[in-house]
Amino acid sequence: MKKFTRKFGDRYDAYRVKSNEAVFYLIPHIMNTRVDSQVYYSDTIDITELDKFIREHSKTDIPGLRTYQVFVSAVLRTASEKPYANRYVSGRKVFHHRNFTTVMAIKKKGMKEETLVKLPFDLSDSLYEVSAKFNKAVSENKEMSDSNDMDKAVGVLKKLPVGLLAFVIGVLKFLDKRGKVPKALHRVSPFHNSFFITNMGSIGIGPIYHHIYEFGTTSLFLGIGKKYFVNEIDDDGNVQRRHKMDVKFVCDERICDGEYWASVFRKMNFYMSNPEKLLVKNENVVLDDGVDYKGRKEYEEEVGMDIIY
Repeated sequence: MKKFTRKFGDRYDAYRVKSNEAVFYLIPHIMNTRVDSQVYYSDTIDITELDKFIREHSKTDIPGLRTYQVFVSAVLRTASEKPYANRYVSGRKVFHHRNFTTVMAIKKKGMKEETLVKLPFDLSDSLYEVSAKFNKAVSENKEMSDSNDMDKAVGVLKKLPVGLLAFVIGVLKFLDKRGKVPKALHRVSPFHNSFFITNMGSIGIGPIYHHIYEFGTTSLFLGIGKKYFVNEIDDDGNVQRRHKMDVKFVCDERICDGEYWASVFRKMNFYMSNPEKLLVKNENVVLDDGVDYKGRKEYEEEVGMDIIY
């Protein structure tokens, strides 16, 4: 991330949300943990047209395009228009991520173990950029005979004696609440992200409700399941064979209210139903109205686009 002007209360990875509704100022003190405040939402998405879209573009201008990549692009575009979805709570305070980072688990080629891929995206990224970044990262990690930086960090920690490891983790949790986790660890940590996605469909089962971690900054976890066909009767009484996919979300209710989360989910579904809108770069980003951006013109340079203030 580029250097930026930090105001009192900011963290190196996030802006402090200071202007907030009174109830959301109090909620982090009442519900101290994400376990207390995580809520669940499930939905079924019709992907019949999306499948056609993916088949068409994977053979032409977006090689290697996958359904999960469209999901990530839809969530990214939604976060650029619904900025509260890119917030997190830590140390009983609300923050807004400076960027948008996604984490996903993948299996290494020919191996039983899995690794995690962590990717930062620009809020202006189109589906072209999202797919290209994922394909590059997944390909590199699957082909690696050794560990990536994330795996290496875990490898160092697991060599510690149990007592010392417990002490180190305790110190990291203490630092995490204060936004003081070492930047080198923050860079590879799978727990510090905007959005975590798990593709259960890749192992042939339905989606799961996955908890959001207490350590780190995850506020939204998406589980997507296997695809399946259903027969439906249309308005004319004809039987239509439709392709469906179930999805499950777990989110932190402390960063925004239920009505706002509902608008977030509707927006995501809109982009999944209209993926062609993700093919163009986002020209405008809506800023979090709880953050004071005054005097921070470098943020506009950082995101590289016009911003709606």
